[in-house]
Amino acid sequence: MKKRIMPLTVSIAMFLGSLSSVAVAAPATTFEIEEATVADMQAAMKSGELSSLELVSMYLERIAAYDKEGPKLNSVLEINPDALAIAEALDVERKLKGPRGPLHGIPVLLKDNIDTGDKLHTSAGSLSLADSYALDDSFVAKKLREAGAIILGKANMTEFANYKTRGMPGGYSSRGGQVLNPYKPGVFGTGGSSSGSGVSVSSNLTALAIGTETSGSILSPAYNNSVVGIKPTVGLISRDGIVPLAHSQDTAGPITRTVADAAVLLGALTGVDDKDPITGTSVKKSYTDYTPFLKVDGLKGARIGIPRDFYYTSGITDEEKVIFDKVVEDLKAQGAIIVDNADIPSAVELSQFNSSVFKYEFKVDMNAYLSGLKADFPLKTLSDIIKFDNTDFGANLKYGNVLLTEADATSGTLTDAQYIRDRLKDLRLSRTEGIDFTMKFYKLDALLFPNTRNAGISAKAGYPSITVPAGYTKEGKPVAVTFGGMAYSEPTLIKVAYSFEQATHYRVPPVLK
Repeated sequence: MKKRIMPLTVSIAMFLGSLSSVAVAAPATTFEIEEATVADMQAAMKSGELSSLELVSMYLERIAAYDKEGPKLNSVLEINPDALAIAEALDVERKLKGPRGPLHGIPVLLKDNIDTGDKLHTSAGSLSLADSYALDDSFVAKKLREAGAIILGKANMTEFANYKTRGMPGGYSSRGGQVLNPYKPGVFGTGGSSSGSGVSVSSNLTALAIGTETSGSILSPAYNNSVVGIKPTVGLISRDGIVPLAHSQDTAGPITRTVADAAVLLGALTGVDDKDPITGTSVKKSYTDYTPFLKVDGLKGARIGIPRDFYYTSGITDEEKVIFDKVVEDLKAQGAIIVDNADIPSAVELSQFNSSVFKYEFKVDMNAYLSGLKADFPLKTLSDIIKFDNTDFGANLKYGNVLLTEADATSGTLTDAQYIRDRLKDLRLSRTEGIDFTMKFYKLDALLFPNTRNAGISAKAGYPSITVPAGYTKEGKPVAVTFGGMAYSEPTLIKVAYSFEQATHYRVPPVLK
């Protein structure tokens, strides 16, 4: 039997601070929050069964019960002190003017590397940036506010998007500590680096979350926590106001419990931004509403390629192979045309190629980000962050900072011959001789991969992927599959992913005690 979580208590209200008397006295609602979709929430608010204030209150109560107590999942790093006040204001606006759209009054957690020009910090999980307040909203935060979404807070993450050192577990940050997987805390990994985003959504601690990805950082936590993650085409969503890793591959994207919710959230985030020139490539290729592509019969006649030669034969267990083969049968049952052995010619070479792109781009991008912080913020360069880390080895350097140090040793100008050659090779192997070649040669609508095996090649190409729950091992560990495609193929990927999800409904929420 599901445990009922009642509205926010006065003690939690005191913790959050600055709550009005109306907020503290928020009436109870019979709305069932667990596994509720955006459509469910909007229908309840339209009927008067639910208010945004009550919705935020219930999520805050679940955060108290399961993230900070109980299993102590540690996925939420910081709560927006104005969340309840914003919810109240949006409830008033709904009554006076009607909803702005499907995200009106819906709580969203942002990964802690996404700027918000409010009372929340943006630290990328690092103690070095723990006192940093952004001067302005990121493009992502602005779009969410325009859509009427409530920024509930910041999600914990793998520090510096897992580019601090080698050997650091996914979901660990010096500022926030270790995020735990809700399916078996302390046993199953969370994936990274958008660990808190994935765990909080899976555990019903928020309606929706935003993650970021450079190579697998949305897809991996989606896989490990049995949720849906969309890693968009680089250029679909502006990176302005996001603590960077590598500009050639960085992007933000949705993490949700359903494909439909991911489609709603994705549409709210698109747009051309003068501060991020790559968004100019999205003109006439992006949509502000992806819900028309939610087709139950989206797999009928779709040509789905399986690159078995490399991606299927390495990196997955025998049990996962059985689950993957069952997924293939599911796709066939929905009318998909399976093109087996649609191998990617460059896959092996790309997997063996140790690209230096991250090392060179991280210093340039991080220094640029730091230069845009408040004038009195003491850390101005990557070197300053390293010096800060060295002031307290126990707190700041539990796993070291090998990657930061290697990046700081580069020129910082991107004139290095190795960088230039490696970047061009990445594009050749991932695009020209990789995904582009394979999809055109076999006339494919999408590629199907077990778990997130395509993360590297799709990320280097800057191409989209969507991960969808596909079952569980006998031990209860989540398993997922990923659909990938060429640039700006989000509509097709959403269509096939939604059709698969609706035919199977593999996701089972974690049991939280």
